[in-house]
Amino acid sequence: MANYNQKMMFNPSRLAACARFLIAASMSLCALSQAQTATAPTPAPTPTPAASATASVTAPLAPSTQQIRIEDARNRIDEVRVGGETRSITVQPKGGMPSYQVAPATGERSWKVLGF
Repeated sequence: MANYNQKMMFNPSRLAACARFLIAASMSLCALSQAQTATAPTPAPTPTPAASATASVTAPLAPSTQQIRIEDARNRIDEVRVGGETRSITVQPKGGMPSYQVAPATGERSWKVLGF
């Protein structure tokens, strides 16, 4: 029983080691949180009512829409862009193959299986 109590007694060197570990861990967490906040995008400022009234008069009502068609010997690609951002990509292979869509953000292909 005396051996057990000896191990449980207050040990200043063990306390100092724990304190050093906690200080190092908290400093690294602070550095990580500052690194994350430094790379986070800043939100756009909200316009004042007077500024938004003048902006709505000068800004066009609808963004420009572009329909781009690229065709070669094997495929026809139709792309729709709204305001410079690609919204849809449709690929129609020649030779009787079914058409498919390409997701602009990820590049994944998808086919319509049951087209009515």
